[in-house]
Amino acid sequence: MGFCPQCGVNEALTESREHKRAPKTPASPMISMPEAIAGTVERHSTGWSEVDRVLGGGLVSGSVVLLGGEPGVGKSTLLLQIAGGLASQGRSVVIASAEESAAQVAMRADRLGIGTADVKLVADDDVDAIVAAAAEAKPAVLVIDSIQAVGVREIQSAPGGVAQVRESAARLIRLAKTSGIVVVLVGHVTKEGGLAGPKILEHMVDVVLYMEGDPDRGLRVLRSNKNRFGATHVSGMFDMQSDGLVEVDDPSKMFLDGWETEVPGTIVYPAVEGRRSVLVEIQVLVAPSNQVQPRRSVRGLDQARVNQVVAVLQRHAGVPLADKEIYVNVVGGWRLDEPGCDLPIALAMVSSVTDRPLGRVAAWGEVGLAGEVRAVPYATRRIEELRRMGLDRQIAPGGGEPMRLVDAIARVGL
Repeated sequence: MGFCPQCGVNEALTESREHKRAPKTPASPMISMPEAIAGTVERHSTGWSEVDRVLGGGLVSGSVVLLGGEPGVGKSTLLLQIAGGLASQGRSVVIASAEESAAQVAMRADRLGIGTADVKLVADDDVDAIVAAAAEAKPAVLVIDSIQAVGVREIQSAPGGVAQVRESAARLIRLAKTSGIVVVLVGHVTKEGGLAGPKILEHMVDVVLYMEGDPDRGLRVLRSNKNRFGATHVSGMFDMQSDGLVEVDDPSKMFLDGWETEVPGTIVYPAVEGRRSVLVEIQVLVAPSNQVQPRRSVRGLDQARVNQVVAVLQRHAGVPLADKEIYVNVVGGWRLDEPGCDLPIALAMVSSVTDRPLGRVAAWGEVGLAGEVRAVPYATRRIEELRRMGLDRQIAPGGGEPMRLVDAIARVGL
């Protein structure tokens, strides 16, 4: 150009470099293992025995909990009632809602009978503003509803994006670790049932909880998929009523309520979640079909596992199922992920095909591709729960003797 476009000087441009030394980063403080073990870790009881069981004894100071679930399952209701339980013990709670106004949250809290001054409300979607408010109020628990609806101003993208969720979670986790405040993050789920957003979010937090439920019966199940301070795969049971969630003390009795033992295709399976055994009813309906590809409908179980049981029954037990429609359901909305549910599924299918009821019988065992039935852990817990409910007839492998699927079918008289 021949001149400087800013000041108009007709002098040549010269390159100048400034060499600055980067400031030396101070070393992080270190403590010995005995000193770390001697440090006290406080747990906050939520006032709900079912929630405390899932958490391993309560909320740990400075921990970060991620709660996921489908829309309308009751996540916000559960957290409001937990906030009320904590407030009744003299612990303050701040609920930051980015999806509702403070008046809307207060309206729902009033319906649940929660009106204490120890529960503060913040309606904002700026993470830094929420962190500043929590640092000033110093509550025992901070609830973020939801992590996909908040963001930071420095990132030029809409809330819910990968960068926004990761950075928002990082700042909230930093708050928890430096202040000792328990941070609870509410997370959305995808249509596949997993938590929305980057997978790293589940790695960053200390506890991952999922809330599931059957909208028709009001049953809600709180599960622990990750817990750095307790056991995983522990469940808590709740019943959604007009005035909020109510703890279920005896889930086996609730699941078996209305069980018709003289109807073909029904059987009881003693599921084990953590240290708890719960009796659930598995129903199977096998019906003729005139379609080229008969329908397979599965609720509460893994579709691939049910298809595997169907194939083993056809190959090793001679049960004709290729031209049949098959409907499998776990009553009450319970989700079964154990391999031990293979045998009751198989027996219920044969019962429905032959139109012969099984009666008051329970079964468990893993069905292999060779037609064998393998033992599964926690047989003692399953038997104790069956005896408590008055079910003494059981079909399960054990005692060191191998069991074939055809033998199990013969033992129930099919």
